[in-house]
Amino acid sequence: MKRREFMTLLGGAAAAWPLAARAQQPVSKMPRIGIIDPAARWDPFRQGLRDLGYIEGRDIAIEYRSAETRPERLVAAAMELSRLPVDVMVTNGSPATQAAKQATTTIPIVMIGIGDPVRAGFVASLAHPGGNITGNTILGREVAPKRLQLLKLAVLTMSRVAFLWNPDNPSHAAYLDEWKAAAPALGVEMLFVAVRGSNGFDSAFAAMMQERPDAFTMTADPLHQVHIGWIIDFLAKNRLPGMYQLREHVVAGGLMSYGASQPDLFRRAAGYVHKILQGTRPADLPVQQPTKLDLTVNLKTAKALGLTIPEPFLLLANEVIE
Repeated sequence: MKRREFMTLLGGAAAAWPLAARAQQPVSKMPRIGIIDPAARWDPFRQGLRDLGYIEGRDIAIEYRSAETRPERLVAAAMELSRLPVDVMVTNGSPATQAAKQATTTIPIVMIGIGDPVRAGFVASLAHPGGNITGNTILGREVAPKRLQLLKLAVLTMSRVAFLWNPDNPSHAAYLDEWKAAAPALGVEMLFVAVRGSNGFDSAFAAMMQERPDAFTMTADPLHQVHIGWIIDFLAKNRLPGMYQLREHVVAGGLMSYGASQPDLFRRAAGYVHKILQGTRPADLPVQQPTKLDLTVNLKTAKALGLTIPEPFLLLANEVIE
């Protein structure tokens, strides 16, 4: 080969080399977030990610799996996400968190709105979660006595309260303990209404009414939330005052609520997802607690129930719906 031809060939190869080298370099993988049972309540979480600079489809991929409102499908949905795999799984409520915990011990899990994550076995402690799970709590156990006290102040003649709980929710044993401890001091008798499946509401609520409760309260259990419209209508038809955990239920026609802001908890979970994607271990992220607990009262519902809410009680409320 002549020298000039050799130099031309060499120059061409040199020019092509950077392109070949770039083609062989690994393309950075887009982080994947797994969510079980997507619904409107997840909008604040997605907005929280956008506020942190994450655009779905550009910076992150979100994988959604549905349990089809069937508790027995939760583990299957979590297993599907773990097999993809996703880089972090985000769960709302104890049943979904329990399913995710069963599905993986290595993929980070950010839980949202858990009643008692320690007693449920999700974390070793709030300050030092350990393992692959962290997130936030609604402080369900600690606010239960306060919720009962507020209900007593609003319904002065109240002596018997029905409490809806789910035996399959790992946080609910702690709720029962708190209600049992708080009730005697207020001179209140508790009626515990257990519903663990969608087909159990009619019979459980019929039996509840035979006990003639003066008021009703419940948690934010995901299974029960699916039927919240039915519950609110049932209480209205039976003229039974209800205390809820979520403001949204009061807006929908419930009497009153006391608890943490759910949108705020979802937004804060986005911050923990960001930290985990940046390399922080879940074990090093303390479980967050609510920064604000709000009391909301619906005076239209009170009027429909024939209930007069004392003025001092209304002054305690953060929001009064008229």
